[in-house]
Amino acid sequence: MQTQDIDAIVTLFQSRLTTLEHLLKLAREHFSGSESFLHKRIATDMLPFGTQIAFTCNQPRNFALWCNGKSMDNLDPEVASLDRAYKHIASTKELLLEIKVEDKKLEELARIDLEQSLYLEMPGRTYVNDFLIPNFYFHLVTAYDILRMAGVPIGKRDYMMHLVPFVREA
Repeated sequence: MQTQDIDAIVTLFQSRLTTLEHLLKLAREHFSGSESFLHKRIATDMLPFGTQIAFTCNQPRNFALWCNGKSMDNLDPEVASLDRAYKHIASTKELLLEIKVEDKKLEELARIDLEQSLYLEMPGRTYVNDFLIPNFYFHLVTAYDILRMAGVPIGKRDYMMHLVPFVREA
C-alpha cells in the first residue's frame, strides 16, 4: 500500500485504531468483563493480546512523534488491564490529532534505533510504507487472531469496519 499524504496516513491509523477499540469491546463483552483475555497468546513464544495492543499503538504513536520532531517513545508492553488498553488507544489517537506538518515531512529521513547499536535510516515515505504500516497491520491482525482463537465471535466484518461507509444496498 502506498500512502499519499500525511492526512491519509492519519486517517488510516485512526480508522484502524477504532477497529481495535471495537475488537476490544467485543472481547470484553464475550469474557463478561474478565480481563483474562489480555494474557492470551497464539503460541508460547508469541506475545500476549495486551502487548499486541501496545505494539499496534506504537506504530501510529511513533509516526506522530516523528512528525512533531520528537523521539520515538514506545508504550509499556505490559497491558494487564482493559483500562490501560483503552488508554493506549486513546492517547495514540490524540497524538495523531496533534500532527501539524506538511506532506514534505515524508521526504525527510527517519531513524529507527534497533538493538545492539544498530539503526535503520530511510526516507519518511519508506518509513511509513515499509516499516510502520506493515508492523501496524502485523500486530493488529495478531490481536484479531488471538481473539478468534480465544472464541470471541468476530469475523471479517469486524476487522473491515472502515468499509462500512461504502456499503450500499443493491
